Amino acid sequence: MPVFEYRGIDKAGKTVRGIVDSDNQRTARLKLKRDGIFITELSNKQRAQVKKTSAKSSTSSKVNVEDLSSMTRQLATLVKANIPLVESLSAISEQVENPTLKEAISDIRNNVNEGSPLHRAMRKYPKIFNNIYVSMVEAGEASGTLDIILLRLSEFTEAQNELNQKIKSAMTYPVIMMVFTIGMLFVLFIFVIPKVTAIFEQMDKQLPWYSQIVIDISGVMVNYWHMIIIGAVAAWLMFKSWKATPAGAAKWDEIVLKLPVVGKLARMIAVSRFTRTLSTLLAGGVPMLQSMDIVRNVVDNHVLAKAVEEARDNISEGESIAGPLKKSEEFPPLVITMINIGEKTGELENMLTQVANAYDFQVKNQIQGLTSLLEPIMIVVMGMVIGVIVFAIMVPIMEMSNIGV
Repeated sequence: MPVFEYRGIDKAGKTVRGIVDSDNQRTARLKLKRDGIFITELSNKQRAQVKKTSAKSSTSSKVNVEDLSSMTRQLATLVKANIPLVESLSAISEQVENPTLKEAISDIRNNVNEGSPLHRAMRKYPKIFNNIYVSMVEAGEASGTLDIILLRLSEFTEAQNELNQKIKSAMTYPVIMMVFTIGMLFVLFIFVIPKVTAIFEQMDKQLPWYSQIVIDISGVMVNYWHMIIIGAVAAWLMFKSWKATPAGAAKWDEIVLKLPVVGKLARMIAVSRFTRTLSTLLAGGVPMLQSMDIVRNVVDNHVLAKAVEEARDNISEGESIAGPLKKSEEFPPLVITMINIGEKTGELENMLTQVANAYDFQVKNQIQGLTSLLEPIMIVVMGMVIGVIVFAIMVPIMEMSNIGV
């Protein structure tokens, strides 16, 4: 039950302050009035605490997709069982373990108890409930199908999380191998090769050209390693700064889509997000134009987002979805064909879901294929690089010892 902090004047004319338990501000005022207290200030202490602690907890505890999906599914089950929304939120706030989500649900429950719509209360927490989530809940409340919408939202968040996890897991091995290779090269060039170079200098012998190149690279890294690090960091920051600009971000997304293998995979991921999100929004009763506004930001690529925005403008003028998307030439023919069929048969949501499932499957296979291909390639490349360096150092040593060629 919410806790209210009050200040007022009692029957004796003295200033008093304290706290009172009540369902809402109105009943709290009535309760204090019966006690003979004239209220001068009344505030929701629990909500103030939530707002105060949410800033702290947001930095220490994030709401991951698993927590949000589980909470959404539980809420859908309670609402479907005809349990009042306020009681459902109270039960959820007691079961949720994530402190940030727990505080948010508690505050949302208080807002709903005071008469606020659920979607409006959720909109106060954009880092937890994004635009898609809030729009779906709003459509569910307006159509009286909140339980169905919440269930769709839980399935949607689970599908998106599964796709993101596949992408992250596929990138883990190459990143680890790259970091290991760079670290190994730094050790060789900065610590190992300089010791061998001192031996060569004492022998005063002409070295092969490839050995001299390796030694020169080592000398540069030993003498200017700090400049190399500063230069690399500066280059990265400049790239990030350029990419943060609208023109830079658009150009980078255009470059990514044109890259071999990676470009095809990026387009498939964007198409999967576009079709699944649009299907979920339309099935939830969100109007087409509003849905297109939302999915424009979901594709996470400026080139495709621009195509969606242009399609949205054409749709507002009475055109179909398939036509404008086809004109953009950014979406694969299969997507256009399936959308066209869905519009003609009235099964657009179902067709979009099928396209999303198909592309999710292709993304999964593509990632597995790339991962299985990258592993041996990176091992071979790493072995070749280190092998060349070792060869360039060992040959002169063997010649000096008269043990080789």
